[in-house]
Amino acid sequence: MIRWLRIYVLPGAILQSVNIAGGYGTGRELVEFFTRHGIGNGLAGMILATSLMAAVFAVSLALAQQFAAYDYRSFFRILLGRAWFLFEMLAVVLFILVLAVMGAAAGEILSREVGLPAGLGGALLLVAVVTLNFFGREWVTRILAGWSAFLYLVFIAYFATVVIRSGPLPAGAFDWQLEGSWVLSAFQYALYNVAAVPVILYAARAIETRRQALLSGLAGGVITMLPAAMFHLSFVGAWPGIVAEPLPVYAMFERLSVPLLHGLYLVVLFGTFVETGAGNIQGLIERLDGWWRERRGQELSRWAHAAVAAVALIASSVLSVVGVVDLIAGGYGRIAWGYLVVFLIPLFTIGIYRLRRR
Repeated sequence: MIRWLRIYVLPGAILQSVNIAGGYGTGRELVEFFTRHGIGNGLAGMILATSLMAAVFAVSLALAQQFAAYDYRSFFRILLGRAWFLFEMLAVVLFILVLAVMGAAAGEILSREVGLPAGLGGALLLVAVVTLNFFGREWVTRILAGWSAFLYLVFIAYFATVVIRSGPLPAGAFDWQLEGSWVLSAFQYALYNVAAVPVILYAARAIETRRQALLSGLAGGVITMLPAAMFHLSFVGAWPGIVAEPLPVYAMFERLSVPLLHGLYLVVLFGTFVETGAGNIQGLIERLDGWWRERRGQELSRWAHAAVAAVALIASSVLSVVGVVDLIAGGYGRIAWGYLVVFLIPLFTIGIYRLRRR
């Protein structure tokens, strides 16, 4: 891969990859955090969220580069010292939730669109994720980056089609006013999504200087949020009715009635489930590799990596069946505030202090 792509594009592409399936792939999260406030307020919220995410990503990459901390265990030892395990507690809970949602969603899509048993979708996801993690970090980063490029092409085609076919804009769609609710929503959205940053630090190994890290982080915030902005703006013609749709992007494709584009979107969406699963699990593998390296002087084998991926996915599915995931999801908001305390506040205090002293 071209050097400047590995430095300035790859980290943002990986961050976007691990966030999209649980985030704006269906459009529901975008509606909840942005579109329901109006198109104008929602766009202002996206700019705020992008700025916050870019700042967090930039400082995190700089810290990882300066201290060669490319797994979240090493990273939080720098930030929290002996209290690093507090992040791991939150991360494990989030892993369970994200992986369970991915498995269920993959099964639902194949069942709904192709007529295959829901369990087959989960099985296909398992095989794809385990295969990627078996081949290791380089494969994971290359596939995730390549799929992100394909995703961008499909999303641009979708957005262009919406613009070409759009009619008059609804009255009041772009009204903008300074009120607290959209600001809080933007902050919460950024908080949910930066939780993935420490998990994907393995994508920053090509970064050589602090300046490169900071620029890469700023670019990463934009790369992550640009497709979300395209989706949000594409909802203009269907606003405000789109707010009530359980799957807003599906609703938009039904309005467009372009079968080829709809089919490409379904392929992309299933691929994002693989991206999110493999990207998150690779973060867990990097953490385990670091621990094993300290004990045995070498990383875990490929087969061990595959086993970690399989166990993580199967365990999440089992926990989902017995109701544990529903319990976690019920407290998801509290988990997000936990990241504020354990990650963001230490990052912008201890992290910046340690960078200045370096």
